[in-house]
Amino acid sequence: MRQRLPLRLFRSRPWPEQEPTWREAKPALIEAALKRAVARPSGNWFVVAASREVVTGRPFGRTVAGREVVLWRGAGGRLHAGPGACPHLGAPLCDGAVHQGQLVCRWHGLALDGRGFGGWSPYPAHDDGVLAWVRLDDVGGEEPLPEPVLPARPPRGSIEAVATLVGRCEPEDVVANRLDPWHGAWFHPYSFANLRVVESATEAEDRFLVEVTFRVAGRVGVPVVAAFTCPEPRTVVMHIVSGEGEGSVVETHATPLAPGPGGVARTAVIEATIAHSTRRGFALARPAAPVIRPLMRWAANRLWRDDLAYAERRYALRSTGRFPG
Repeated sequence: MRQRLPLRLFRSRPWPEQEPTWREAKPALIEAALKRAVARPSGNWFVVAASREVVTGRPFGRTVAGREVVLWRGAGGRLHAGPGACPHLGAPLCDGAVHQGQLVCRWHGLALDGRGFGGWSPYPAHDDGVLAWVRLDDVGGEEPLPEPVLPARPPRGSIEAVATLVGRCEPEDVVANRLDPWHGAWFHPYSFANLRVVESATEAEDRFLVEVTFRVAGRVGVPVVAAFTCPEPRTVVMHIVSGEGEGSVVETHATPLAPGPGGVARTAVIEATIAHSTRRGFALARPAAPVIRPLMRWAANRLWRDDLAYAERRYALRSTGRFPG
């Protein structure tokens, strides 16, 4: 049976004439969903980067919650992680080299193989095939888990892309942005149309269910139904549950960094888009993934340039006691 094209012509009101959503976007409802999210266990795991960013032969560094962290790949591509300062004289290990699976400091040649050395102890690391994680038990302060809390993902054969942006806010401000689906067609009219929240999160069914049309060009779009959930305190996941790309996932991870000037909080938004489709054309497109990934990252970056303004505004109001409610 011939599959219908996913693209649809749609009608929508001009931007100023859309149905207002502020009545449905109740602050108490959003805050209740946020409170439930931040109370969930993370097992002290933090997303550090895309798996593809940690390449064989070169270390990768990032500051997580004020802690210098270095990642590298050892024998067989295994992911290792540890403190970012060399235990000898404090050199930045992210500027070192990787030789035969060992992390080598450029200052004096100290080589680390992923085991403890003096006061230097490795951190648990996890590579889920899309993202690289590190477990910082003294930062998280929770009961450790052997692996991160991961959402359901589509099967093998999907196309994934990871975008990273940094904002002046805390992880909860990023999560709160995603737990407000009502702002989509107002704040991102270039991407969304005819957005309707058909199910709001409650303690019994803790998800937002949204009908929305993803704009492609002009009045052409792709209508879907998406579910938003929080599997752990620093992650919001959007699953396409109906429509084109059913099973596709967008994971938004918020990782605290080192404070900026004046002690202003900084957070990395690390968003993984994992696209899936049962259409024959999608299977034919998979070999073009290296060309498609930059386009996926571009789309995520465009949305988050706006959404970080939302999260930064929320943080600025909270940190100065001016947040409504």
